[in-house]
Amino acid sequence: MKFSKRTALFAGTAAFALALVGCSSGGSAPAASEGGTGAEGSGEGLQIALVSKGFQHQFWQAVRTGAEEAAAEHGVEVTFEGPAAETEIDAQLQMLQAAIDRGPDAIGYAALDPQACIPLYETAESAGIPIVEFDAPCDSDYSQNLAATDSIAAGALAAEHMAELIGGEGQIGIVGHSQINSTGVERRDGFVQYIEENHPDIEIVDIQYGDGDHLRSADIAKAMIAAHPDLVGLYGTNEGSAIGIVNAVSELGLPNGEITVIGFDSGAAQIEAIRSGAMAGAITQDPIGIGRTVVENAIAAINGEELDDFTDTGSYWYDAENIDDPDIAAVLYE
Repeated sequence: MKFSKRTALFAGTAAFALALVGCSSGGSAPAASEGGTGAEGSGEGLQIALVSKGFQHQFWQAVRTGAEEAAAEHGVEVTFEGPAAETEIDAQLQMLQAAIDRGPDAIGYAALDPQACIPLYETAESAGIPIVEFDAPCDSDYSQNLAATDSIAAGALAAEHMAELIGGEGQIGIVGHSQINSTGVERRDGFVQYIEENHPDIEIVDIQYGDGDHLRSADIAKAMIAAHPDLVGLYGTNEGSAIGIVNAVSELGLPNGEITVIGFDSGAAQIEAIRSGAMAGAITQDPIGIGRTVVENAIAAINGEELDDFTDTGSYWYDAENIDDPDIAAVLYE
């Protein structure tokens, strides 16, 4: 049940997402885990283990909030855990193995490495534990559903606004957060494809990766600016990448707007950067919606219900003009 679906569905939803003009990130760190038991609801006694790509980042805390809201409504128990950093693939795989060993009724998983998880999916299948996914898939046919942002369409939405803001011409660069993780790859590819197909006078002069780390991303951005003195725009594919760019521009003493900065995700730092004019705008997801959806899909999978392969939870452009609109404020997280 896997990913011819991604290509077809992402292509099919890209045009819709682009129309939404007004409307994360080596070594092994200690695991973080919290759980909550729902009150009264329809799934009493069910246990769902959620293993995310991270735990401390505001995005993942918002996903957890949505998951716990859904768990309370349906009367199920959820646990939520993830590694301290989104580079800790081995730590995440250990969490997935531990979840399988506990034997929950279902598992929700957000893959850091789409290949490394395949053997563990086979273990879960042998144990009869259904898996649903959120944010990023594993390259396995066993998953019942992926609840996530259509990252190709979201990257294209960022590119559309970049092109508009720089007048359809000039040199730009990308500071990505991953070449492995599907969200990093697709947010990059959607952006690049849109520019290449629609704006021949815009040149993407460099793409580098900072693992979503503020300091590394700032160093990368400063190096790009030094190497390309005519640079007019920079795109960061997650919160850490984007704030790294903002910090680089500030440290170099460049005035707001000299380089158009576009980010991805939300969080207090990006919201403040947009309000101050240091960042032109960003793409936000709906992490609470992702958390709610993965729990509801897990319950459906436990009950043997048929699920669509992919659930697009949406992406939205926000800037200083619409950041306080109720529909946008509802999908921002600090």
